Amino acid sequence: METWVRAAVEAIHSSRAQAVIYLAGGASQALGWLLSVPGASGSVLEVVVPYSRASMAQLLGKLPLQFTSKQAAEDMALAAFNRALKLSGPGLCLCLQVMGVGFTGSLASARPKHGDHRFYVSTRTQNCLRTSHVTLSKGLRSREEEDKVSSCFVLKAIADACRISATIQSDVQEPEIPKESVEQFDEDQELQQVIDGQVCMKVYHFADPTEKNFDRKLILPGSFNPLHDGHLRLLEVASSMCDDGFPCFEISAINADKPPLSIAEIKRRVEQFRKAGKNVIISNQPYFYKKAELFPGSAFIIGADTAARLVNPKYYGGDYNRMLEILLECKSTGTTFLVGGREIEGVFKVLEELNIPTELKDMFISIPEEKFRIDISSTELRKKQGL
Repeated sequence: METWVRAAVEAIHSSRAQAVIYLAGGASQALGWLLSVPGASGSVLEVVVPYSRASMAQLLGKLPLQFTSKQAAEDMALAAFNRALKLSGPGLCLCLQVMGVGFTGSLASARPKHGDHRFYVSTRTQNCLRTSHVTLSKGLRSREEEDKVSSCFVLKAIADACRISATIQSDVQEPEIPKESVEQFDEDQELQQVIDGQVCMKVYHFADPTEKNFDRKLILPGSFNPLHDGHLRLLEVASSMCDDGFPCFEISAINADKPPLSIAEIKRRVEQFRKAGKNVIISNQPYFYKKAELFPGSAFIIGADTAARLVNPKYYGGDYNRMLEILLECKSTGTTFLVGGREIEGVFKVLEELNIPTELKDMFISIPEEKFRIDISSTELRKKQGL
């Protein structure tokens, strides 16, 4: 490995950024460089090489109009970014750079090509989309040499997204100067992308940074309209019971039976967490089985009323087996529920009083009433405030 390559890769690994990388048609040497230097397990979350049409279609959920194109590379980067948000270590997506990398190329092959030898590399982060396009001079290099040039550009793209300065010796000639585009997103655009389903979540890190390593996320979902002391106390108690969980709140911008939250309303609710110094995630998944896919292995904090609805076949079209199937799938991802007591039809109930199917019992953990009981709700607070 050349000295400058090793230096660039070491800088990437030291940045503690995390990436999912999708490559098709070249840049294979970049993977070898990234994975052969110690520290790769902390920065490379996943690598996929969707070479066949079927693989690419499955990856993107559609067939690109043109496989080697700017649009295809950017679609791959966006898909990789969403995957990275799901896979990033607990707490990391809240405070460090998470990125998706997409590369698609048409390089020298065993048979001469009629079209240009070219490639596109794109990186997607929460607030930025960068894409580079290089058309190579035909006949100037072997396939291996073209692969090295494209690998250099992938390495440079990752370094740029990590915000590190790295010397990249790409060996391009005068006519091969890359065409680059950069699109920045402001907060409103980021939130709109979540609402529209383009991006699966936006995270806000307002809590003090910690060096502690967490095994999973500990998530208190809700509308938080408004956030009150009961919510804060509940997360605190749950954190004491689940000390391997990174604590955060979560709001879904999409409601199951109401219009989506407006950007202004989301920002108003987020401001509560900024003032309280608490982490909050804005997602677009109102259903728990979808939240389980979005936050695999997480522990969710819920009330007994929500737990009762979760195991009620009524909310699964009256189909008990369907309810069981969906929740067992959640269980397979490592999902658990910490359940606090809540009033149900005017009576305060705890987990032990609910009829949880035997197959699901170990998913549900009771928060003892003596540890947490606050008879307050956001609805009641809004009524008192005349809202």
